[in-house]
Amino acid sequence: MRYYVMTLFPEMIEAGMSSSILGRARKEGKIDLKTVNIRDYTLDRHGRVDDYPYGGGAGMVMEAEPVYRCYEAICSEIGHRPRLVYLTPQGSVFEQRLAEEFAAEETLVFLCGHYEGVDERVLEEIVTDYVSIGDYVLTGGELPAMVMMDAIARLVPGVLHNDESAGEESFSDGLLEYPQYTRPAQILGREVPEVLLSGHHENIRRWRLEQSAERTRQRRPDLYADWEERQNEGSQGAKTERKFTTGT
Repeated sequence: MRYYVMTLFPEMIEAGMSSSILGRARKEGKIDLKTVNIRDYTLDRHGRVDDYPYGGGAGMVMEAEPVYRCYEAICSEIGHRPRLVYLTPQGSVFEQRLAEEFAAEETLVFLCGHYEGVDERVLEEIVTDYVSIGDYVLTGGELPAMVMMDAIARLVPGVLHNDESAGEESFSDGLLEYPQYTRPAQILGREVPEVLLSGHHENIRRWRLEQSAERTRQRRPDLYADWEERQNEGSQGAKTERKFTTGT
């Protein structure tokens, strides 16, 4: 997985992507990251990349030309026009299914906006995906880009050193993750659920599914409703299949 991040603050991205699991994955070559400073592509001798908005209003707008030149330089380097994600509260909300879709890409480019946004004309020209990490406004796109790169990188084989982990965590099957415990077996007057000490793998699997479903029902009823609907559809499909099998 190769990440390119178009930004006015490359040091912010580098700092956030150089530690912990992501830092290790970079060193091991599981993911590759290149930050590209949009200011390097302006013709203004002071490095200016913004100007006043047409029509008036507060704030400044990032100019189209530096952004476009920056993107074209990336395209020239990799030899094709890759998928480009613009981080904006106006985009589709980022979720696990989208992380899985992005993880299948060989190269992803992230465009981090600032000020009042980016000239619409360059967005129309180069952006393939408008994505938001939630219904709130941040000072720039760097933090959302790092959130997305983290979520996507965890799905890249070898990044976690335990590929089963990514498939068992929250949202992987539409449910929140079940409770986790470690040693000691008793602490703060509370004990580890007995089933987890039993060694009975099927009982443990059932308990975890029940806990995930109940936790999702309590904390994210919207997710639970979607999951329950899929379960009901699956049950109806299984009944239909058994009916036809029996009748032949």
